[in-house]
Amino acid sequence: MILHILFDPFIYFEFMRKGIVACCALSISITPIGSFLLLKRMSLIGDALSHSILPGVAIGYFFSGVSLVMMNIGGLISGLIVSILSIWVSEKTTLQQDASFSGFCIGFLALGVVLVSLQTSNMDLLNLLVGSILSVSMLHIKCIGVVSTITLISLALFYRALIMESFDPDFFKTNNVVVFKSIQIFFLFIVMLNLIASFQITGTLMSVGLMILPNLSAQYWVHSLIQRLLLSVCIALLCSWIGLLIAFYIVLPAGPTIILCISVFFLFSVLFGRNHSVLFSMYWKEKQE
Repeated sequence: MILHILFDPFIYFEFMRKGIVACCALSISITPIGSFLLLKRMSLIGDALSHSILPGVAIGYFFSGVSLVMMNIGGLISGLIVSILSIWVSEKTTLQQDASFSGFCIGFLALGVVLVSLQTSNMDLLNLLVGSILSVSMLHIKCIGVVSTITLISLALFYRALIMESFDPDFFKTNNVVVFKSIQIFFLFIVMLNLIASFQITGTLMSVGLMILPNLSAQYWVHSLIQRLLLSVCIALLCSWIGLLIAFYIVLPAGPTIILCISVFFLFSVLFGRNHSVLFSMYWKEKQE
């Protein structure tokens, strides 16, 4: 009985199979990026970038209709504009980089909502904001696969440089500013690719959830970065499976349900994880007393 509940939707319904394949490919790609965002203390920047792609998506839809390629290109250009403007403002003024990103992203999100509302056709704003994973196409799955491949190859090639830039950014700043800027821009580009790939899965409002929440959960259970990378991917895969099943049986929007499942696991980790969780800290405090 339990096996039927867990596997029958994926066996008999093509849209569920496409949904879980898209989630698996995206989880393998986007969660490792989230680990480096947390190491760099850039999680809020990731959230800002996820909002900034909406105007580009709306403009791509305006010129080409429901064209995945044009909407993705538009979103990527929109995100890159926000990245370049935010970095430039933070360098030329005293404003911190995360504050600069937040300032631009709010404006771009509002611009995106206005552009979508001006469309004369039935462009669904809710699907853009929270995703429509159960209507994902094979073309979108292929795009996610390409982004995942690019991301994993990039992380393998620049893993050491990203680690050094995360833990000791002053090393690059003082020794080679050009290399530091190149790594920073390249990393933001990879972040944007993953956010663009995920906007149909979890929408522009919550795409950063799949990127950050599994890593926040994993840090309560393991210590090393490699273990965190692997565990965060496993958490994302498990919660994607559970979220899709709940959405299928209770008829809920799949993207937000997946993010809600990851949020519940995060809360569980905060309370019961073995690394500095609430109960763990209370236990050691009582033991010391």
